[in-house]
Amino acid sequence: MVEFAQPWWFALLPIPLLVWALLPARGGSGAALVVPEQVAAGLGVARPGAGRQGLPWLAALAWVLMVVALAGPRQLSPVSALRITGRDLAIAIDLSGSMVREDFFLDGAAISRLEAVQRVGAEFARRRAGDRVALILFGSEAYYAAPYTFDTEAVARRIETSEIGISGRATNMADALGLALKRMATSDAASKVVILLSDGVNNAGATNPRGVAVLAAEMGVRVHTIAMGPRDLAEAEEGERGVVDAITLAAVAELSGGETFRVRTTEDLEEVGRALDRLEATASDGLAAEVWREFWIWPAGLALLLCLGLAWRRGA
Repeated sequence: MVEFAQPWWFALLPIPLLVWALLPARGGSGAALVVPEQVAAGLGVARPGAGRQGLPWLAALAWVLMVVALAGPRQLSPVSALRITGRDLAIAIDLSGSMVREDFFLDGAAISRLEAVQRVGAEFARRRAGDRVALILFGSEAYYAAPYTFDTEAVARRIETSEIGISGRATNMADALGLALKRMATSDAASKVVILLSDGVNNAGATNPRGVAVLAAEMGVRVHTIAMGPRDLAEAEEGERGVVDAITLAAVAELSGGETFRVRTTEDLEEVGRALDRLEATASDGLAAEVWREFWIWPAGLALLLCLGLAWRRGA
């Protein structure tokens, strides 16, 4: 149902009638030449006021439309409330130098590990409607690329635009996990989850990832880990680069009560995203919102067109 935001503007509607009634009539000035209709028609001269009989009505309609626009017609549109899961979810993504390796494939073409994570990770973030999501990027150092927010689209865009080298080229997964726990320590969320993705070995920072995982368990934070890369540290040759420490990542997940996933292909990574979507959530009613649809632009636009038409007719 349409209603008006400021209906008191309708008090202005009778103003043109009051002006017409109170102002004295305009008298003619000078002599006038009366031309019979037949003569005027023969000379091609229009009678005074011919073709203008509708102008007062058009002006009155334009005035009514302007008053209606000022009154602010609007309608309350129903908006479905956001379902809040009651979960704080931190996504920690490794941006160390090894993420440039092109050993993943998409549609038959080789892509880098980072490109695979950007594609799958952004889609995963967009599906987290109702979660309060944060993004942590780490290399030698860890930092928040996106604070905890319900705006999952903003987090997804940040994943898609992440670049290697901003946080250093080493791998400091312990600090990334510790940074997530620091913010979660003051959270009152019913469920707290960290998703930690790494393709390397923890080789920076003074903290042991297993020790941070024990702290996570004490805080009630579950850590799900993703070990990404074709080769494991345990099976690699001495000095081989670009391998992932899947054993440490599995231990972090086990100590914190989470799950670990081994990713060797793009298909594996997509399946991990679907598996994480099935995480248990604590659902509750979202916050209702009232959104008004404003319609003032339509009467205002019609009034403008009528005024332009009247100005053109008077000048013609």
